[in-house]
Amino acid sequence: MPDTPAAPVSALTPADLPRCAELEAQLFAGDSPWPLAGFVAELRADHNRYFAARAGDGTLVGYAGVSVLGPVDDRECEVHTIAVDPTHQGRGHGRALLDALLAVADRENAAVYLEVRTDNAPAIALYERTGFTVAGTRRNYYQPSGADAYTMVRPAGESAKEDHP
Repeated sequence: MPDTPAAPVSALTPADLPRCAELEAQLFAGDSPWPLAGFVAELRADHNRYFAARAGDGTLVGYAGVSVLGPVDDRECEVHTIAVDPTHQGRGHGRALLDALLAVADRENAAVYLEVRTDNAPAIALYERTGFTVAGTRRNYYQPSGADAYTMVRPAGESAKEDHP
């Protein structure tokens, strides 16, 4: 449990994108980090929802995005990214960002899918606490490192079953 609660998340804005690209390059240097243009395209897509976590001074310390796919009566969601500045990890920002993504899915009554590195134990534990289970393994998913990923899924309607420590 973090010693200080994370601030509420808000919508990611175009002004946030250079900081997202900076964090992305730092966090995912070995696995093809998204460039600024990638973030611009993601934020513009109507089917995507992106959120920001900020420090007390307003500095962007994390971001997350999810896509809402499929027909209105049969939606599914795919987590595109969740990232938190290493100097702000362990303070609840990742959980707050994930909760924002899951709220989008819950409003759509949608299952949620994501990929996570098989060696990212803290993220896997967070996902499991919020109703995700491993559905399979994608070998060499992350490039160029060749790291494997678990595909995880949270069925629609799981919000009432989540563990909120």
